[in-house]
Amino acid sequence: MLCKIIPEKCIACGLCQVYAPEIFDYNDDGIVLLTKDHEALQEFIPENQKDHALLAYRKCPVRAIEINEK
Repeated sequence: MLCKIIPEKCIACGLCQVYAPEIFDYNDDGIVLLTKDHEALQEFIPENQKDHALLAYRKCPVRAIEINEK
């Protein structure tokens, strides 16, 4: 599963980091980052973290997270 973030859409609500801290982090302004690589805008999610990534995706109020399950 590929997870993409769109920092320009992020409103710094922090929900992604609450639901999937192993995947999502945030910068000093509260804008979404990927935990493993703060410069990356996408990463493949391990199978054991898939449910958390999907939950964070569903909870994001502005769709700053995109999921591609193919």
